[in-house]
Amino acid sequence: MHISEGVLSGQIMAAGGVLAIAGTAIGLKNIDYDKIVNIAILSSAFFVASLIHVNIGPSSVHLILNGIVGILLGWAAFPAILVALLLQVVFFQYGGLTPLGVNTVIMAVPAIFVYYVFSPFIWKSYKITFTASFFAGAFSVFFSAILLGSALYLTEKNFLEVTILILGAHLPVIIIEGIITGFCVTFFKKVYPEILPNLQKLE
Repeated sequence: MHISEGVLSGQIMAAGGVLAIAGTAIGLKNIDYDKIVNIAILSSAFFVASLIHVNIGPSSVHLILNGIVGILLGWAAFPAILVALLLQVVFFQYGGLTPLGVNTVIMAVPAIFVYYVFSPFIWKSYKITFTASFFAGAFSVFFSAILLGSALYLTEKNFLEVTILILGAHLPVIIIEGIITGFCVTFFKKVYPEILPNLQKLE
């Protein structure tokens, strides 16, 4: 779900850059440096998830994992995702430097959203934990696809057909991401609950 160089308008890229800088600043301010290793691991997982992708017009389809990154990291997801996307640009030319801000916002904003909406439920029963995590993973991809389509459509109305194609192509990814997120979060709850967000911070 990377937007390539030369696709977006200057106004959209500028707006994305400003939002990415603001979100990253908030994320850095809220980072728990005792969990910096967890942040690095999740950033790496996000980085690796995009290595296998299928190109669709000016974007691509692949696993994203921004739902699980958001649930586990909260605002720290912004710098974690930014670093992963930057490394993807440098090593594999996925996306580009000019749309980096927009691509970061497309991935990180849904991650922050699911953190606040679904994280409080992960401390309930395991059934509720899996259900909440499933919807967090699924919705984060759906929300990202909506943001990507909006960025394309606001740049050029002719991108409407491409936007619809991208949304349709991500339907299988939405389901797969939900299942992966559900299993991962319930697994962490059993073997490594310390990685899960502090419930008191969400109240």
